Amino acid sequence: MSSSDDEYEVAVVGGGPAGLTTALYGARLGHETVLIDRGGGRAAMMADTHNVIGITEDVSGNEFLATGREQVQSYGGAFVRGFVSDVERTDDDRFRLTTNDAELLADRVVLATGFSDERPDPPLPRTGKGLHYCLHCDAYMFVDEPVYVMGHGEAAAHVAMIMLNMTDDVDLLTRGAEPTWSDETAAQLEAHPVEVVHEDVTGVENDPDSGWLEALEFADGTRREYRGGFPMYGSNYNTALAEGLGCDLTDSGEVDVDDHGRTSEDGVFAVGDVTPGHNQVPVAMGQGAKAGLAIHKEIREFPRSREAIEADGPVDADEVPAISPSLMATALAHEGHAGGPRAAGAEPDAETRAADDD
Repeated sequence: MSSSDDEYEVAVVGGGPAGLTTALYGARLGHETVLIDRGGGRAAMMADTHNVIGITEDVSGNEFLATGREQVQSYGGAFVRGFVSDVERTDDDRFRLTTNDAELLADRVVLATGFSDERPDPPLPRTGKGLHYCLHCDAYMFVDEPVYVMGHGEAAAHVAMIMLNMTDDVDLLTRGAEPTWSDETAAQLEAHPVEVVHEDVTGVENDPDSGWLEALEFADGTRREYRGGFPMYGSNYNTALAEGLGCDLTDSGEVDVDDHGRTSEDGVFAVGDVTPGHNQVPVAMGQGAKAGLAIHKEIREFPRSREAIEADGPVDADEVPAISPSLMATALAHEGHAGGPRAAGAEPDAETRAADDD
């Protein structure tokens, strides 16, 4: 596909860990790639980054994402700050993406639109300092500390029991709602040292210096000390674009995908928290990498198929390499280039290429 300011081979919607990784693979594998992100998201809410090898815990979510965007751009990927309101398939089997102030065309579209956690009613502790949405990311922070779990369904009951692996002081707060977990789960709860507290929360006490949660106050006048906890009220998956394209959803509401992020619609991929699986940064990054590789295999120019060779003849020397001039210039100027950085925009001559091949 010929490249222009608004035409790409790969368009990624959503700039979280999954979308960033997909865009990174697209650019590094020689495809004109655009990443469109409106900002925010679950990763941006992280006060600290946990469970990501090579990233220290003092790195915030916003810092992590900003570094990812810089990496994508350093390899020639385009970045657009905007909200994608619509994606439609064109008559020539491409995709038209409509943002708040532009239209883009792409050969492949990747939906990394994530989900939003359902928040409980206030009063609540501060997010990241007593209110935490990722059990497997943050459970380690509360080893041998008093912990609450908010909710009245199956997930809340099971998370409360899971937290007993980390601490012996776990309360399950229904906040006045009638429990909806099953009889089997109720029997499990009764056999675990989890206290079910039915009174609603009426107040929050935070440490005046650090801002961290110290205690919750309840409608019956009691006060219970906690260092943190997990609200379990479900998720709202951002599937509007996927549904508009006709993609199948799972019974739980996520976009249904295969092992490489392919949806039920040709040319449409989905990665990250909008798909089934663990909602973890490393998992999302892995999904983005696998989708990036799958897309590359679908749209790369070479090797040309036997059918195409029989129809059009062998590949001519003038047709290679397939990488676009702009991405070639970016690669040659990149500090990671094997031949050393060259002046941006410089085209290697035959003698230089021969030297690089030696």
